[in-house]
Parts: sequence; C-alpha cells; structure tokens
Amino acid sequence: MKRQILRIAAALGVALLLAAAWLAYQLTHPAGLDPYADRWMRPAAAAPGALRVTFLGVSTLLIDDGETAILTDGFFSRPDKKNALLGTVAPDVVVIAKSLERAGITRLAGVIVGHSHYDHSMDAPEVARRTGALVIGSESTANVARGWGLPADRIRVTGDGESLNLGRFRLTMIRSRHVPTVMTGGTIAEPLVPPVRLHKYAEGGSYSMLIEHGAKSLLVHGSAGFIEGALQGRRADVVFLGIGLLGKKDEAYQQAYWREVVRSVGAKRVVPIHWDDFFVPLDQPMVPLPAPFDDMERSMAFLIGQGRKDGVDIRLAPAWARIDPWAGF
Repeated sequence: MKRQILRIAAALGVALLLAAAWLAYQLTHPAGLDPYADRWMRPAAAAPGALRVTFLGVSTLLIDDGETAILTDGFFSRPDKKNALLGTVAPDVVVIAKSLERAGITRLAGVIVGHSHYDHSMDAPEVARRTGALVIGSESTANVARGWGLPADRIRVTGDGESLNLGRFRLTMIRSRHVPTVMTGGTIAEPLVPPVRLHKYAEGGSYSMLIEHGAKSLLVHGSAGFIEGALQGRRADVVFLGIGLLGKKDEAYQQAYWREVVRSVGAKRVVPIHWDDFFVPLDQPMVPLPAPFDDMERSMAFLIGQGRKDGVDIRLAPAWARIDPWAGF
C-alpha cells in the first residue's frame, strides 16, 4: 500500500513538473505574427486634412484629421506581470511622456475610455493632463480621473447613445458588454488613487465608440463582448475589433460576436485590436498574448474565414504607424 501511494505521488509530481514546464514555455514563446504577413496595412503619409489612425497597442488608437486629434483609452504604462498580478499598479509618467512624444502627440481634444479596467483607463488622466484633453467615459472612469486630480471641467461622463462633437469628429458612446472574465463587472464608486491592486480598476460598464467624420465612419469596439441589438441601425465602414480572449470562446459565441458587431454595422473592413501582450513594454516589438491567456491564431482563423464569407477585409495595423483604414474603398 505504501509503495502504491509513493508511485501515485511520484506520478503526480512528474505531471505537475510537465505542466509547469509547458506553462513556462507557452508564456515565453507566444505565437508569432508571420502567418499574417500579407494582412498588414501600409503606413500612410501625412497630408493636409487627411484622416489617419495610429495603433498604439491594446485598444489605444490615435485618430487625427490634421486639425483635431482624439485618443481612445491612452494606455502606455504596461506594468509587468509581477507587479500587475502580485503587486500594485500606477501610471508610469516617464513612459507616458516618452510614448506621447514617440506618437507625435502634443494636443488632444479627448481621451475616450471604453471601460475602466487598468489597461484602458489607468493612464487616461495623465495623458489628458499633458495634452489638454477631456477624459470621456463612464462614472467609474470619471473616478479614475478624479483620483489622479484632474479638474472637474476636464471630465465628461457620457450615457448610452450620447453624442458629442470634438472638432469635426462626432463621437457616439453605445453601451456594450465586456467579454466574460473574472474581472467583468463592478464599478469604481469613489476617486481611485493609485498605486492600487489591479482589481480596483473595476470595469464600470463598457462602451463601443462610433466615430464619424464627414462621410467616413469607424467603430472602436475594445472588448470581445456584446449586447444583442445594441448596434442595430448604426453604420461604420471600419471596425477596430477587440479580439482579446475571443480565441478562447466557442464557435457559437464567435459567430454571435461577428453578427452583433461587424455584420450589424455593415463594416467593409475589420482591424483587430487588443491582441497584443500588454505586459510587454512598448519599447519592445508587440507580440500576441501567450497561451494560456489567449489564442490569437484561432481568433484570426475565425475572422479571416468569416471575412471571406461576408466580403469583409481583415487587416492588421502596424504599431506606431499612421494608416488610412478606408484605403481602397
């Protein structure tokens, strides 16, 4: 009996070692981007009055028409795994300053936050402080801004379906739903003063951002969740589509996500966002979130296949490069 127990214990020990080795390998060897070499959009030259979009990681997008610039989320700090998962997080003002300089950002009309998790809202108040922008989002996002000391006249709380003009941009915030995770839900009920544990950045409700500029339109949908029918009657040429954790969902969920977000708005092109490992600092090349956190290969296989069926162009945006997401229309 004793020998049998020892054999079972030894087998369990070997299994645990193998599992740990597999996990360590997956975390340090993320899937590559080589399979998508033909899907990267080409950088577009700046031109007077030309509308350009720059992908800056996660769901941070700089949208600029040469007169007015707006930014979604504005997350640059990207604390490492140890601090994010075991310690506390706070905006890194040095990294934020360098990132704004690298992106050529000096003035912004608005920093528009899709929801209040740290990888979306944490840096927004500091970005706004440095650029003169409004922080636009939920009441929870407002409490992130208040906790950083941003003045009340620089904070704008928006409701479902509410629109506002920023230069020639028309922004409409549309209530959405975060992809289901252990972090989904919750609110930030009072000013949040960092450093704090990651979970203090509660979701606070999620929004899609419909941005219209003359005859052009785009939808920024930062999280792979949806509310059935929420986008009915809306139109967007291009969808910047959050695919974080989409690769972990079953086919029925993926199909519903495509139907409710992409097909619903009649998109001609989808540009995936929120695919990169946001624990990797921005001075290094962007790589996909590794297993077991996500499965970008499966997400992209679904998008490419569905795009082929529906005649929707699937493209990736190179980081830190201006693109014209309407090119070829």
